[in-house]
Amino acid sequence: MTRLSVEMLAADPVEPITSAGHAQLGIAVLAGIAVIVLLITKFKMHAFLALTIGSLALGAFAGAPLDKAITSFTTGLGSTVAGVGVLIALGAILGKLLADSGGADQIVDTILAKASPRSMPWAMVLIASVIGLPLFFEVGIVLLIPVVLMVAKRGNYSLMRIGIPALAGLSVMHGLIPPHPGPLVAVDALKANLGLTLALGVLVAIPTVIIAGPLFSKVAARWVDVQAPERMLLSTGGSPQTPAARPSEDLENRPGFGATLATILLPVVLMLSKALVDIVVDDPEHTVQRVFDVIGSPLIALLAAVIVGMFTLGRPAGFTKERLSSTVEKGLMPIAGILLIVGAGGGFKQTLIDSGVGQMILDISKDWSIPALLLAWLIAVAIRLATGSATVATISAAGLVAPLAADMSSAHTALLVLAIGAGSLFFSHVNDAGFWLVKEYFGLSVGQTLKTWSVMETIISVVAGGLVLLLSLII
Repeated sequence: MTRLSVEMLAADPVEPITSAGHAQLGIAVLAGIAVIVLLITKFKMHAFLALTIGSLALGAFAGAPLDKAITSFTTGLGSTVAGVGVLIALGAILGKLLADSGGADQIVDTILAKASPRSMPWAMVLIASVIGLPLFFEVGIVLLIPVVLMVAKRGNYSLMRIGIPALAGLSVMHGLIPPHPGPLVAVDALKANLGLTLALGVLVAIPTVIIAGPLFSKVAARWVDVQAPERMLLSTGGSPQTPAARPSEDLENRPGFGATLATILLPVVLMLSKALVDIVVDDPEHTVQRVFDVIGSPLIALLAAVIVGMFTLGRPAGFTKERLSSTVEKGLMPIAGILLIVGAGGGFKQTLIDSGVGQMILDISKDWSIPALLLAWLIAVAIRLATGSATVATISAAGLVAPLAADMSSAHTALLVLAIGAGSLFFSHVNDAGFWLVKEYFGLSVGQTLKTWSVMETIISVVAGGLVLLLSLII
């Protein structure tokens, strides 16, 4: 089965860079993570620099020669960027095309037009889930906030009844579904099958987003009964009587709903088709499987969506060749920091592995009765609580538990990726940028944000983690 990997670029070393014992390695891991946590939270250092310094600190505490620690870090950084960098870039371009062409607005307006007041929370979770497929979490929030505020104000809904479903849809996509950076890196680190991970991720995501979104929003609206803040309605270009302005308002035409939805779902369909053919045909030399190995590979699937999007999204919006080029360029600019963080996280992961930490986890876990999937979830939870970053938690946890995937089936390796993704979403609090983004946009106090957003994230993490464990007993 073809897997997303970069084994030709960075093969695992034959022996660890240090022969330190389990106790010293355990202390080294804690020290390395502590350095990262302190630099991010106390000194407000960029996660790229914090991960770089933390990786070198880990090697030093483990007793590794500095030159070998540097080699491990740079090798991991390079292989990670090579494996997922292009995919992140293509996803960013597709998201920018969707936003600037008015395609995102078209999906929002079409679904809202057909939604009744009773079904509005379900409509919001559907909008957020579809929009959240190609968009980064922060971009999705910025795009959807005007819609959330407008709907809450016009329909006189509690802000939580409309906002929580939208946030749940975005968050679940961000944590569990490729091509978001966290899941992509975990797939790469664990050598999981991307199509199978995507299929199982969707299976886990649907009940998770229903429970954490529309259902929990009823409770959240009772806990925190607030209306859309007037200051945010005005700052987004709207008013209590008029819809909030959106990026595509200056366009004469917008792409159609069907064409937009087909473009968004194209890479998902191609990757899922490849996973299905792999299961049904199960012959690497068969012509059909070889064809789908190509068209269903993440690179080709996302590249195809970007090229198709230039015609299905850009052309109906009246984009000239110059405007298309500008949109692509603007889509790429914001991801520099993301690529560096993801790359540095890959370097940290490789340092963990080369120091022998992964093997240590494997050795120790043999004496534990705790399942590997639960262990991966708990490790991701701990790092998420400490650093506040879902991406950092995913990358670091994937590096720690990578050896556990060696003897797993393809399905269980995919579930291991999802267990890490679920753990990385646990209880967002004051050290998470997303916490403050939600607080300010919705005009909440810290306590209100904890009772709504933070609890919602915890529900997502626990429900998704539980579903992953349940699936592991079935498949």
